[in-house]
Amino acid sequence: MNKKGFVSLMMASVMTAGMLAGCSGGNNNAKNGNTEPTTAPAESAAATNQTEGSFPDYSKGFEKKVSLDIPVYERAYEGWNVSDNYYTRWVQAEFGDKYNIEVNYVPITRAKEVTDYEQLLASHKAPDIIFHYDMPQALTYYGEDVMQPLDYAEIENYAPTYWKNMGSTIEQYGTVDDQKTFFFAARPEADNFVNIIRKDWVEKVGMKVEDLTSLEKYNEMLVKWKEAGLGVTSGNLLQNFFNFNYAFREWPVDAKYRALYSDLSVADLTTADTEAYLRNLNYQYNNGLVDKEFYLRNDEPKVKAEFVAGKTGNFGFYLANNTDVFAATLQNNPEAEFAVVPPYAGVPEGKKPQGRAYWPFGFIMGINYESTPEERAAVWMYLEWLSQPENLFKFQNGIEGENYTLDADGIALKNPDYKGESVLSQNNNKDYWGLVTEIAQYPDAAKTRTANLRNWAPAGYETLADDLVKYYDEVAEFRTPDALFNVVLEKVNEYKADLNTLFQELYVKVVLAPEAEFDATYEAAKKTYLDAGYQEVLDEKQAAIDAGKFR
Repeated sequence: MNKKGFVSLMMASVMTAGMLAGCSGGNNNAKNGNTEPTTAPAESAAATNQTEGSFPDYSKGFEKKVSLDIPVYERAYEGWNVSDNYYTRWVQAEFGDKYNIEVNYVPITRAKEVTDYEQLLASHKAPDIIFHYDMPQALTYYGEDVMQPLDYAEIENYAPTYWKNMGSTIEQYGTVDDQKTFFFAARPEADNFVNIIRKDWVEKVGMKVEDLTSLEKYNEMLVKWKEAGLGVTSGNLLQNFFNFNYAFREWPVDAKYRALYSDLSVADLTTADTEAYLRNLNYQYNNGLVDKEFYLRNDEPKVKAEFVAGKTGNFGFYLANNTDVFAATLQNNPEAEFAVVPPYAGVPEGKKPQGRAYWPFGFIMGINYESTPEERAAVWMYLEWLSQPENLFKFQNGIEGENYTLDADGIALKNPDYKGESVLSQNNNKDYWGLVTEIAQYPDAAKTRTANLRNWAPAGYETLADDLVKYYDEVAEFRTPDALFNVVLEKVNEYKADLNTLFQELYVKVVLAPEAEFDATYEAAKKTYLDAGYQEVLDEKQAAIDAGKFR
């Protein structure tokens, strides 16, 4: 992640993130390949202070070179090297060299993030920051004992700007089992995740995008697409991020019901909400309305490829002004026109366009259990450097006169044709500066929204960003956050990897069953799933809910 309010609305058309979680086998005791315990094992930050309330002064740099390993998502952007580019070299020159720090960017594959982390932890090569977008997985890392306790005074000492921005959030949400564990990136209230649709296809069958006011209307359109020989709705394998059935729920959703069944790491297969979702997908599959091989689309590029080729009529992704999806689609389909799918299009009549609200933070981060006190200090120093407006602005926009120019209001106007050395990644370098904030911001809220629209809207497609924001605001009341448990759910950690695999097998089997066999196939799948550990997960969560261990 994201994690997206619109994910549940398109019936498996949106790419999700994160793959199977493995188990690191306990504490990570040998970073960088050393199989012996470090000479300064990661006891709590407080225990490493020279004296209570005193911290070493590294303002003039470390006496001995410190290796700082920073995770960064690898999204397979063509021609982009996440570990070695203009910006990684800039960080080294401006930050690393100043403080005698060697800054290394460690690629984490976005589509199999958890697998990558677990393998790095198991081989003792994990970066100094362990991050994830969602609390259930962050709690899993905590439960594996691969994060060290934090000293908030130490963070404030080395990163006063960062602490000023995020200290209250860290104090409110960063403690687990009375242990200070997590720190966070900011998450302003905004989102650039969007579902786009082939507007020309919609109009070819005598409809308008605005007509897509319900799931029934959307299915009616799909039937017309099929009859006209245009194509199908897209699909992807549901995995590791489970909010697919939100639009099928009753409204308002009960907080305890949500806590029991809303879980990003363990899928719900047993509720009436999921049954309705699967019944619709089964109908779409048996009637040739959805990508017949949706279960093979297990990462975003595979979903995107079907859309670009003109085989599917919709695609969910993060809108950015330097995305290549429109140009690539037009190469194959010069007549293509695009629009934003209304958030009501995946909602059964009588239901509400429910979605998942974000928690008030972006990345959830912890310090690698094995990072030394110096490496931990370097993390805080890096977050402080990254939090400085001038550094953040450059990471987000590039070089003035090359990547962008400033308008009269001081807003960066991107040059979409710039291809020079300082070109930004396809999501405007978000995977680097996302450690401190999820959205680029200006001091003024109105200016921030204007800037966001410009950052999100490719030239010629400004109306897509406008509609994205309009719909986001329209359905705001129906977005609710998942419950935050403040205890480790051991059964979730024990069963989630196996249940993830089993869920994929069972739900695909249900969807591919002949319509006449749906009920029997679904009932058998539920029993198998419950017996495989899901009932134990539900029992554990119910006990935590009854004890008030959630918010």
